[in-house]
Amino acid sequence: MEEDTDFRIRFNSLCFITDHVGFHGTIKSSPSDFVVIEIDEQGQLVNKASDEHVYKVHKVLPEPNNLAKKPKLDLQNVSFEERSNQEVKTSAGCSDDDQNYEPASEKADTIKDGILRGEKEHLDVFGSLLDEKTNELLNQYAGDIKEKWNSKTELIGPSPEFSLGRILDKNQRATLHSAVRQKFPFLITVGKNSEIVVKPNLECKELCHLVSEEEAFGFFKYLDARKENSKFTFKSDTDKEHRKAVHHFVNKKFGNLVETKSFPELNYGADNPNVVITVRFREKAHKHKKRSLHECPERKVIHTAFTLRKENLEMFEAVGFLAIKLGVIPSDFSYAGLKDKKAITYQAMVVRKVTPERLGQLKGNHFDIVIRNLKNQINDSTNLRERILEAIENVKNKGFVNYYGPQRFGMGRKVHTDQIGLALLKSEMVKAVKLFLTPEDSDDPVNRAKKYFLQTDDAKGTLSLMPEFKVRERALLESLHRFGMTEEGCVQAWFSFPHSMRIFYVHAYSSKIWNEAASYRLATYGSRVVEGDLVCLEEDVDDEHLPSSKVHLVTEEDESANTYAIHQVVLPVLGYNIQYPKNKVGQWYQEVLSRDGLQTCRFKIPPLKLNVPGCYRKILKHPHNLSYQLIEDADIDVKKDGSHIDEATVSLLISFDLDASCYATVCLREIMKHDF
Repeated sequence: MEEDTDFRIRFNSLCFITDHVGFHGTIKSSPSDFVVIEIDEQGQLVNKASDEHVYKVHKVLPEPNNLAKKPKLDLQNVSFEERSNQEVKTSAGCSDDDQNYEPASEKADTIKDGILRGEKEHLDVFGSLLDEKTNELLNQYAGDIKEKWNSKTELIGPSPEFSLGRILDKNQRATLHSAVRQKFPFLITVGKNSEIVVKPNLECKELCHLVSEEEAFGFFKYLDARKENSKFTFKSDTDKEHRKAVHHFVNKKFGNLVETKSFPELNYGADNPNVVITVRFREKAHKHKKRSLHECPERKVIHTAFTLRKENLEMFEAVGFLAIKLGVIPSDFSYAGLKDKKAITYQAMVVRKVTPERLGQLKGNHFDIVIRNLKNQINDSTNLRERILEAIENVKNKGFVNYYGPQRFGMGRKVHTDQIGLALLKSEMVKAVKLFLTPEDSDDPVNRAKKYFLQTDDAKGTLSLMPEFKVRERALLESLHRFGMTEEGCVQAWFSFPHSMRIFYVHAYSSKIWNEAASYRLATYGSRVVEGDLVCLEEDVDDEHLPSSKVHLVTEEDESANTYAIHQVVLPVLGYNIQYPKNKVGQWYQEVLSRDGLQTCRFKIPPLKLNVPGCYRKILKHPHNLSYQLIEDADIDVKKDGSHIDEATVSLLISFDLDASCYATVCLREIMKHDF
């Protein structure tokens, strides 16, 4: 393949914030030289969690003389155990609300079937999400409430509450909400800032005065499940006045959600008929749920959380392979971000049949990196050990420019991901498809198929040439074959990709512009904070979730008083809900948007259902928990005061943590003053 000169020019033009000399070295000599492990919300490495299981994936590389062979999973080396494998409820319409959840049963048409099938799953949920003590106290609390009800004792004062504690993952919260309500229908659960609070269900108690406890419990389980086209039937009843009271209760309390009708029970005489009350969800609720289905297909599903260990494999490829093996589609996987290909990476993932909002959550990543072939920069005769120590301490104290890393843009390829993103933003759907299917210069089955497509626009013929392991390409081609190579056909083809992949290309373009903006900002103003800059008013806030209300426009008075420091300066990542700096940097943004034909772009692509609100990103970041040692190739630590480094035999092992969305290669670039 020809050298990606445009890409190298782009990254060689990036700035440095530190002024040390640096050194040369080689990274990623082998995947084990670059180990990435996610840090979860509790600050723990995901591969250290005692209840976490690892799904190991690696590509079986084809023989040099048989490049057409399909890469595959080595199933002999796959270890896959579910941390949790229960049917989970997710909120209707993918809402963030903690209080309304979807059904636990998938196949049952009546709530009774769901109850029987759900008992074991609920036990598993309590065992996996609650510690033994909390689980015990929950059962005790439920027993106390039930005992008071059965004894007809009236509760004096406010209803007693019981807290299950804070559950940070919203899908785990959904699971627990559902499990509690299904196991204890005489209780309700309420969400308070990620905390789940359990209370008595006073409406259930009221219904128990009208119908049997079994019926009341079944009715509230039915309501909580909200299964479309399902119904709940109370026991047959010959008392018209009693039936009227039941009708009145249900419609008064839940009339906006359900409707009730009476039907004579079969095989009874007309003189004294037995009548049953049937409850169904209202039609408008079904219409709402159809809209929800459009946004969140396959809501009632199994969720399985696991850690993915991959080696020398792109994330999209890994997900494609797993999707085939597990009989799902790539969009059934959620994860927090993309990891390096040429590395051993550990990443928390969830596989599901629902489209959630950011199932994968992480606090950051931990890196263990080996840098080999150490040597001084050209014409630098200073002791290499001193150079390494100087570089590491400098970046440890001053930080690094928080650029998006080269892997975000598809380094080494003819067409970069940001180019596809720009075409999508300009609604050039056919161009975007052709960019995606642009071949590289190598002569292999994949690139021969791509060349054929660009020459012929023959999607069907290209499908016959495209290897089966190229999941994304084949999905796109199948859609093109069905809908045609028109603008509208290409729009439909892009829908063969999950939302996360469609938005990925747009984000790549925004990331490229951010990198250029950061270089321009540092070249223009250096480390000074000047009037018109944007600064972050909070220290411990994730860049991607930084609201505009926490972004301050630096005034002339702020600049004169040196109120803010460079590590507080942020730049906008393009979108419809951001503000631009009010200085030369803001002018630069407008000129670039005009250059790229986006001067009127609202960063919304209705045909692809993509909305890009934008966010803010700090110019500088710091590595945390940074440590290093010099090691011989035989893994013997040779770090001794005053010792001389033998460049041929000694490597640098460096470990550090980075916040989410930061790139280790960018941090290393600042340390070494060396582009990779």
